[in-house]
Amino acid sequence: MKSGVFFVATAAVAWGMGGVVASVLYRISGLGPLAVSFWRAAFGVLVLALVQLVRRRPVGLRAVFPRSWVMIVIGLGLAVYQSAYYLSIAEAGVAVGTVATLGACPILVAIGARLFLGELLTGRALLAIGVAIAGLVMIVGGPGEVGPHPVLGVIWALASAAGYAVVTLLTRRYADRIGSDDVGKTLASFVVATLCLSPLAAAEGLLPASNALVALGWLIFLGIVPTAMAYTMFFNGLKTVPATTAAMLVLIEPVSALAVAVAVLGERLGLPAVAGTVMLLAAVAAMSVPVRRGSREAVAVGAAGLDRAAPEPVGAGAPEASGDPAPAR
Repeated sequence: MKSGVFFVATAAVAWGMGGVVASVLYRISGLGPLAVSFWRAAFGVLVLALVQLVRRRPVGLRAVFPRSWVMIVIGLGLAVYQSAYYLSIAEAGVAVGTVATLGACPILVAIGARLFLGELLTGRALLAIGVAIAGLVMIVGGPGEVGPHPVLGVIWALASAAGYAVVTLLTRRYADRIGSDDVGKTLASFVVATLCLSPLAAAEGLLPASNALVALGWLIFLGIVPTAMAYTMFFNGLKTVPATTAAMLVLIEPVSALAVAVAVLGERLGLPAVAGTVMLLAAVAAMSVPVRRGSREAVAVGAAGLDRAAPEPVGAGAPEASGDPAPAR
């Protein structure tokens, strides 16, 4: 559980860095959100394929392209999660898009985990979700500047959150079908995501209008850190972390982006942002602490049958460590 929390939290930090890099790319290169999402996924595929070659694992079409419908749907979910979030920001503005997307993620995952994984939606989880969303609103400074089509932007945000929920829930539920090789399943999922994003990115424009070499460097960074590394760690963490807890841990992403903006871009934090950061981190910490054995919540969790949600490893009869966000992104 502890290692899983570390992996998911580290992935969220990397995704926050990716958000800042993407905003820089929009400004200096003229690339649009769909093109950045495509190149991020494509470079992620290249990096993961190289890793598999070093590990002497097969990377041919038969090995890489997912044979399971689960991996195909996870890849589709990743494509929706990332691209819909960027479209939400374009239509509703950064503040509204961020709050709507990241606020909806833990709610949708918690509901899905209760319905499909048998995870108990405890009072502590509900309180933590509420505090985290309030903190998120304070971090982005309230509604902020609204984009040209806020209603459409919120719809895109909900689509992004739904994509994240699908990735998280399917990864937890069908871990036995997608295997134990985290690098391999990350590679397979991003092959699907890249194929899905390619026609949309081509229609938007694939090549940077300016600063091509600088843009290439940042795109390679996106492929390595927030994609190849982060999603491999995310899938690894989902083996032991409950879905609702993982969705809460991912809320570290805006905190990471805020820290990078302060350290690298020289932005200043106002008091509401500081207070919101404390609230969000407190909520994440509360969800990261396992329920004590013998407590009323622990008894309730056992009665809800969380062990039924834990996937079985290939060829084994006993379930893996239980628990279990997903995108972003």
